[in-house]
Amino acid sequence: MFGDLNKAFGAAFIAAGLAASGCSSSSEARAARERNPAPCPNIIVLSEASRQVEFADGVQSADNIAYTAEVRDVSLSCRYFSDKPINASVSVDLAFGRGPKGEARQKDFTYFVAVTRRDLEIISKKEFTVPVKFSDKEAVKTVEEEISKIIIPRLNENVSGSNFEVVVGLAVTPRQIRFNRSGKSLKFPEL
Repeated sequence: MFGDLNKAFGAAFIAAGLAASGCSSSSEARAARERNPAPCPNIIVLSEASRQVEFADGVQSADNIAYTAEVRDVSLSCRYFSDKPINASVSVDLAFGRGPKGEARQKDFTYFVAVTRRDLEIISKKEFTVPVKFSDKEAVKTVEEEISKIIIPRLNENVSGSNFEVVVGLAVTPRQIRFNRSGKSLKFPEL
């Protein structure tokens, strides 16, 4: 009789242990999901807006460069779980140059960060201005910009970050776009 009772208590302890570990596993799994997000959106630099060369008097030669700008590198980190929006942050590594025809020691440069549905329309776009001060000793300045609050809405929890792209580029004119598409390379050797 005691043997049957011991077996019953033993089975009850094992069942309670399994139930407790099941609760622990589900809360641990939830915490792991919150710590380790699903895929982040791709981040790309728009090739025709990846650099900006401003010429004095519109003459395209190295001696006639006033200012340059270039997106050197970009990176993205993100966080989301369940049906919450994607919270992303972007790091943009930029280089700016003052050429022989650059008269002002300070110049404002503008770049943009846009969120798109993959290969589709723009969801949101924001421009950022970077004031750059050049000295007589520095023809090139590098800057790393951090944008920490990019919110990407999702329809539901089944929509992953891989359905979106974050696009970065410089605010360029149509003439600068044509120059970039031409494949000509006129940038400072220090870059």
